Amino acid sequence: MVTSETLSAIRSALRVSTTLMDNEIEDIAEACKLDLKYAGVNVIEETDPLVKRAMIIYAKAQFGLDNDDSDKYQAAYETLKNHLSLCGDYNEIL
Repeated sequence: MVTSETLSAIRSALRVSTTLMDNEIEDIAEACKLDLKYAGVNVIEETDPLVKRAMIIYAKAQFGLDNDDSDKYQAAYETLKNHLSLCGDYNEIL
């Protein structure tokens, strides 16, 4: 479950002013957390600035049907995900 603070931050980054899209945004955020986990990121705390940034960038890549910047955001997310998966602080075995 995504915290309300994270949901609000993602909504704001997507420039969505209503809560009508919250279910879709939350699904995207949960998918991001799973993607990070499958990449070897074992420490996924939404309060961590890098994890939060990864979730926001992932959402910007995935949100909306007509998204001209999707590829740019996906590439940025992949770069950040790779850095997190290689960093000892994030890939500790829990």
